[in-house]
Amino acid sequence: MLELRHLRTLNALDETGSISLAAQRVHLTQSAVSHQIKALQEHYQLPIIQRSGHAVQLTDAGKRLVQLAGKILGEVQSAERDLAKISQQAAGSLRIVLECHTCFDWLMPIMDDFRQHWPEVELDLVSGFHSDPVSLLRQQVADVVIGSENKPQQGIIHFPLFRFEILAVLAPGHVLGSKRVLEAADFAQDVLITYPVPEERIDLIRQVLMPAGVSWQRRTTELTVAILQLVASRRGIAALPGWGIKNYLDYEYVIARRIGTSGLWSDLYLSVREQDASLRYLRDFLETIDQVCFARLDGIKPLSKKGTRKN
Repeated sequence: MLELRHLRTLNALDETGSISLAAQRVHLTQSAVSHQIKALQEHYQLPIIQRSGHAVQLTDAGKRLVQLAGKILGEVQSAERDLAKISQQAAGSLRIVLECHTCFDWLMPIMDDFRQHWPEVELDLVSGFHSDPVSLLRQQVADVVIGSENKPQQGIIHFPLFRFEILAVLAPGHVLGSKRVLEAADFAQDVLITYPVPEERIDLIRQVLMPAGVSWQRRTTELTVAILQLVASRRGIAALPGWGIKNYLDYEYVIARRIGTSGLWSDLYLSVREQDASLRYLRDFLETIDQVCFARLDGIKPLSKKGTRKN
């Protein structure tokens, strides 16, 4: 009765605390997830989850099955790696371009783990800021792009990673810190500190400031830590992913405020050449990102898992 799909669903429920979010994680409808839970509860004659409004929590029985999932799913992934190596599908390269430069924090541990499992795969970062990162895939300069691009393109597949909120970052005691939510006009009062990328690729500028007709001053620097140091020194304000600044907020090095009443959200994708999408080591890299990020990053939400391409 107990199948791998059930364990994956329970894992997703444990990490998201939500039927709807768990359904997105495992590529099912909400009714299909509910049906799985009902079937498990009927089989074991025990409650697996407890509902509280839209939120769900695992019971002791559910937690025991999640404990099992942690062991079995890891073994399945390991076996699939070994099978790929036996079938000689373990050699290649993953040259990675990062459009989202705050992603370095969570990507480095994933790359270290990947090297242990796939030592035959050349793993590297393509340095610098690129005006059109996805074009580097077609030019054979890169094998993977992690960024916001999901426009259908011939020969390119975009795999959704997750959605995250971008927060305004201010120095403690900043005059705007008295507000709970910042609006477009607030950003005209100070210098906006960003990475040195085109303005049309900066979510705050593209989605908030330009539509509102607000003018801004801008200063750029390449490193996230440099942006935060400038903000803390009252040289300006910034807009960064919430998970990327959590440690700095915990230590009160900076403060953060929501942008707009509903927040400013951005989606992150992993883009590859269509011909490479079925490579086992690339799929393993994608699965590892999914597992690690949803376990460790605060405030992220799942996206539809269907890879987009141009037919």
